[in-house]
Amino acid sequence: MIKITKSTEHYHNEEGWLSTYWHFSFAHYQDPQKMNFGPLRVFNDDIIQPGTGFDLHPHRDMEIVTYVIDGELEHKDNQGNRGVIQPGEVQRMTAGSGVLHSEHNHSKEKPLRLLQMWIFANRRGLDPSWEQRRFSREERMNKLLPVVVPENSKEGKALHMHQDAAVYVSSLAPGIRVEHNLAKDRKAYVFVIDGKIKLNDNLMETRDAAKVENESRLSIQADRPAELMLLDLPETYSINN
Repeated sequence: MIKITKSTEHYHNEEGWLSTYWHFSFAHYQDPQKMNFGPLRVFNDDIIQPGTGFDLHPHRDMEIVTYVIDGELEHKDNQGNRGVIQPGEVQRMTAGSGVLHSEHNHSKEKPLRLLQMWIFANRRGLDPSWEQRRFSREERMNKLLPVVVPENSKEGKALHMHQDAAVYVSSLAPGIRVEHNLAKDRKAYVFVIDGKIKLNDNLMETRDAAKVENESRLSIQADRPAELMLLDLPETYSINN
């Protein structure tokens, strides 16, 4: 089963400095039908104006994955980590027992667009940690490139999270098709960052998302140049103390 959420169906919040699309309940937006999808709790698509951002704020017991599409994201936290994330770079932060961090548009001139996902960690009270890594367009060209994988995975260059979940990104040329197999008791969340694709028999365009359940194989073909993200998630999950 594939359920498409069109771009216009995501909750859209405008605050002057921030234009954001929330796929699930978040902050003041609460919809009991949109609480999470497996361990995926938050999927936010943010455009942050130059020189602005999120001041110091707390998190805990979440794996937070951030993917920069355009612009530069500056990260600071109370663990002493600091960095600027460029387009194509991925950041993984384990909030664990508790962390304070801030996120700002590093540029004073250009907007920043990013995707941020919160995924429930598989156990509470982990030591906070942070890492980032760059993945080039050539690496993701015409393939599904794993950029975040489960902690015990031997996938070399990818970042690792404390949950049985994986994040893939892809850049597809028109007419190119890629496939992804879903194991039993797995589901997927697919998001079109830009462009137009066909997911099995479903047409999807920029900012459309798809919840995939009870499917064994996904076929993704680009109708025009496309950028996309795919999350491979467990059907069920547990959080240990």
